[in-house]
Amino acid sequence: MKSILSILPIVGFVAAKQQCSQETFTETVTNKITVTVPAPSASEASTTAAGLGSTTVIQKTIYVTPSPVPTFHPYPNGTFNGTFNHTVQAPTTFSTVSLPLVSSSAIEAEVSSAAAVSSSEAAAIPASESPVSSSSSYVASATSSSVASAPVATEAAGGNSGEATFYGGNVSGGMCSFTGYTIPSGIYGTALSDSNWDNAGNCGACVSVTGPSGNSIKALIVDQCPGCGTNHLDLFPDAFAALADPSKGIIDVTWSIVDCGITSPITLKNKEGTSAYWFAMQVVNSNVAVSKLEVSTNGGSTWQSTTRSEYNYFENASGFGTDTVDVKITSTNGKVITVKGVSVAASSTKTASSNF
Repeated sequence: MKSILSILPIVGFVAAKQQCSQETFTETVTNKITVTVPAPSASEASTTAAGLGSTTVIQKTIYVTPSPVPTFHPYPNGTFNGTFNHTVQAPTTFSTVSLPLVSSSAIEAEVSSAAAVSSSEAAAIPASESPVSSSSSYVASATSSSVASAPVATEAAGGNSGEATFYGGNVSGGMCSFTGYTIPSGIYGTALSDSNWDNAGNCGACVSVTGPSGNSIKALIVDQCPGCGTNHLDLFPDAFAALADPSKGIIDVTWSIVDCGITSPITLKNKEGTSAYWFAMQVVNSNVAVSKLEVSTNGGSTWQSTTRSEYNYFENASGFGTDTVDVKITSTNGKVITVKGVSVAASSTKTASSNF
């Protein structure tokens, strides 16, 4: 049976004012889907009666993701540090159509045809209508095991599948608290969704990001993107531009955590207020992400743990009762660096002799 599936793209338009002093608003316009299915032939009807094609429904769902919405970005102490145009992914809107079919082979044909149409739909959206993301998933529901199904994947080979947007980019004001740090040459910057934040466990990690054209960049995680959805990256402007035309606003990407390629030594940095009676220290310039930081006050005979804060400092609320400590840092790949004689003076730094 020949089936004609004509689909008009669903396009969601979302506009957001970029000044936090003004009220944020959104607007969504949805067009319709038209489906035409001819009646089955006599032979197809007999095939269905024989029980070879018991599937009755094919479903197409088009998801429309709104464009970025500005939000405030908090300092670790709970105050606000101005306006940061992080993206906040609003609830997804969708439309679904269901149509009766009489054979599993017809359903397979519809899925293949619809998948081809999906690619042309995305390419047909004018740049003037960006930033808008329109991706489609097709699900065939059937009792027959021969029916093909194409669900949306959340994992890509060798990494994570998600979306990327971009914002102003701010190392000093980011949730990783890398104030004063300069990202090494050849590495871009990015914020990571709070869904992947892992209590700042990914701060300082590098990700290899592949865009829709197949080219890749490396970016250092320096900030959090609140409410952005799983596997979402909010790139610095130059990082996004290296992957796609900024007018697109939002793109599909795959990414995975990789070594940064940094060879200069790591640096230990004390937070303001650090002393013998309150301890807060972070690791900067690491080649890979850091999993834990331990402190010794007896030359390494015993080690005491610290608790990592959401803003990327390893803390001990009562301190360690001494002005100098030894510090042991463990990376996410299990490597260890020990730094002797580290001062706990407020805002002081200590450069180690190596990196992971």
